[in-house]
Amino acid sequence: MQHTDPATLSFLRNRRSHPPKLLSGPPPSRQELMDLLELAARVPDHGKLEPWRFVVLERATLDRLAPILGEQVAATGGDAAAVEKARSAFASPVIVAVVSCPVDSPKIPQWEQFLSAGAVCLELLNAALAAGYGAAWLTGPATVPEFAQAHLGIAEGERIVGLIHIGQRGTAPSDRPRPDIAAKTVFL
Repeated sequence: MQHTDPATLSFLRNRRSHPPKLLSGPPPSRQELMDLLELAARVPDHGKLEPWRFVVLERATLDRLAPILGEQVAATGGDAAAVEKARSAFASPVIVAVVSCPVDSPKIPQWEQFLSAGAVCLELLNAALAAGYGAAWLTGPATVPEFAQAHLGIAEGERIVGLIHIGQRGTAPSDRPRPDIAAKTVFL
């Protein structure tokens, strides 16, 4: 017998990321954040390898790193607008870096482990939204290995899959055009 969950289906049909510039404080408490991370970890993980981890960037760290990130963008040829965009990306109340950390496995390929880390990003995003927060999944210059290794404790062989920005919701963002699913689907 099929069981449907109309509330969950409605949430999925209407879920919408909230641009970080619309987020405000306060962020979730550490306990609330730990609860969201626990939900985020409930993803496909063949072999039970847990090939991902979290780095939580709180306000003091974001404030310290924003100018450093801006300097890195400038040093790599970014113009003034790119530097400001990089600095302002760290204005969110809290950011969770989801790190792919593949495990040597004779059975589970690394690409599948990387997909599991991507699933963690979406699960954390949806958990934050379902808990009433605004959230967005972004990448950007902070995920570049040189910055991530020097300032976020990312090891060689690891990679940041996403930066999940979380805070209080601002103005509800408008929806964006959605794909034509019939044009993207083939039944064999």
